[in-house]
Amino acid sequence: MKKLILVILGLTLAATLFAADAATLVPPGNRNAEQPDIPGASSRRTQATNTTFQAKYRKVYALLQNDPDLRGKIKKAAAAYGIDPMHIVGAIVGEHTYNVDAYDRLQTYYVKAISYLSSKLSFAYEGEDITDFVQRPEFKKCAGMSDSYDLWECREQVWNHSFRGKNVGGEDFPDDRFGATFFQPYYAGQTFGLGQLNPLTALQMSDLVHKVSGLPKLDVSDPNSVYKTIMDPDLTLPYVAATIRKSIDAYKSIAGFDISGNPGLTATLYNVGNPEQRAYALKAENDKRHAAGEPEKLPEENYYGWLVNDKLPELKALF
Repeated sequence: MKKLILVILGLTLAATLFAADAATLVPPGNRNAEQPDIPGASSRRTQATNTTFQAKYRKVYALLQNDPDLRGKIKKAAAAYGIDPMHIVGAIVGEHTYNVDAYDRLQTYYVKAISYLSSKLSFAYEGEDITDFVQRPEFKKCAGMSDSYDLWECREQVWNHSFRGKNVGGEDFPDDRFGATFFQPYYAGQTFGLGQLNPLTALQMSDLVHKVSGLPKLDVSDPNSVYKTIMDPDLTLPYVAATIRKSIDAYKSIAGFDISGNPGLTATLYNVGNPEQRAYALKAENDKRHAAGEPEKLPEENYYGWLVNDKLPELKALF
């Protein structure tokens, strides 16, 4: 009898753990029948360069279509991080359709990567280097964090809560993102390379990429190597894959949704960033819905992810 009780308890515990781990599979395709509004900044940027979103899409599509080596690199990076290649393709297509034009040839990205080694870059604001800034007492709670993702996520939260848009010690700080304030030595809104990564995202993913791909860890005190990593396709694709892997894991463990079969959703998160915060917000909303007896809300794509899902059949055909 005692053994039977133990077996029943064990099965109950296993079922409970399975239920906690189970996630709602988000179906493929778009939840919105029509494309959500495209931000004005993206439209203005495209108009300023005398082109159109459709022309930019065809250009990045041609880059993928004409370069089997690039497609091979994408497949290899996707396999290393356990994701469908379409997630990486979606991020690349979205960035080059709505942000910057793709270069015609992959080789141009390698040339640009080398050029960043000859520039003297710094991550700083008003003459204060980021390595000094994060030594301020407000960042003390982050000091014990060893993982690069947790460390920079913590530092970004401290920036948002203690510095962003505030006057601290007589110094005014801009009401802007941490990455835009400290990690863009050329101009605001700056991202680079095939995956259009920003330096802060790359720094967050450094440990995961080192663990999975064996690439050297990034050092915030060496901005030139950070930019070279972002620009070099062989180095940046693992970072793109790692960023997407983090988003998939966050939505599964926090919000209870498996988005691994919907590249439009991972592209959306790649575009907007902060997947963990967004997953917590979605969980909070669905907790309220459950309490009120309402159906749960599925994650939704934005304008950027909507295009990726809409174009998925012809993108898949390339692979």
